Amino acid sequence: MKKSFVLLLTFVLALTLAACGSNNSSNGNNAASPSESSASPSASAPASDSPSPSDSASEPALSGNVLAVGSTALQLLVEQAAQKFMADPKYSGVTVTVQGGGSGTGLSQVADGQAQIGNSDIFAEEKFVDADASKAKDLVDHQVAVVAMAAVTNKDVGIDSLTKDQLVSIFTGKVTNWKDVGGKDEKIVLVNRPSSSGTRATFDKYALGTKSQDIAGSIQEDASGTVKKLVSETPGAIGYLALSYLDDSITALKYEGVEATPDNVASGKYPVWAYEHMYTKGEPDAATKAFLDYVMSDEIQNNDVTELGYIPISKMQVVRDVDGNVTNK
Repeated sequence: MKKSFVLLLTFVLALTLAACGSNNSSNGNNAASPSESSASPSASAPASDSPSPSDSASEPALSGNVLAVGSTALQLLVEQAAQKFMADPKYSGVTVTVQGGGSGTGLSQVADGQAQIGNSDIFAEEKFVDADASKAKDLVDHQVAVVAMAAVTNKDVGIDSLTKDQLVSIFTGKVTNWKDVGGKDEKIVLVNRPSSSGTRATFDKYALGTKSQDIAGSIQEDASGTVKKLVSETPGAIGYLALSYLDDSITALKYEGVEATPDNVASGKYPVWAYEHMYTKGEPDAATKAFLDYVMSDEIQNNDVTELGYIPISKMQVVRDVDGNVTNK
């Protein structure tokens, strides 16, 4: 009896120990080793050098370099637009560099592939003629504003208006003293622009109706800012500037009694104006297109264009073709 009880107790104890061993074994198999408990980056987390969504959102959508060269009459607008453009986080990857040099230089450089944009006061067809006419066909015209130009004098001259004939006489050297056109007895000092200047071409075509002369003793200067400085500081000086450069340091002359104002230009009453062109060779690349679109945006057209003395294309009541023919819209 005792022997049977001992055998039964031994059997129960053996079963109990077997069950405990099974549980311990199971727990051991389920417990991960330290190396197994740390998941690899590729399995459970993005690699450390992969950009997070916030990093991607902060990166500029575009990148590249845009060189805009040419018209100093347009330079003020392009420079100001470029600064605002580059300050926008969307375009922070794009660098826009703006240089002067005159419309002829701008057209030549864009045609030769040296610049992305050629700023010009004249149509490309006026620059590239005869054997070079094919160059104009390769360029795409982006008209961004209208610029008007006025004859300007030193403030001591004593007049505020000139007729077309009087201007022609002065800029061809037939009249050399201000007293002959109603001013004081003082020698006239011409401040002209080089032949490559779009401002000169516009002034010759629409103010004089003939070519001005490079008269001995006259001053020739390409930069509009320097022209203004020379006229303001030189007794008896006369030159011509875009409206964007006018201030009270010089006298802006009326033309045939009509003042050079945006309203008079837009209505067609004041004839000395031109389109401001930003030419590209073929269709622009993405960065250049983004900048051109920005210049044409409401932000620039309704603010910077008018504040700097230009006229938005949308405000013009007349249009002018490459031959100078003006028609109502």
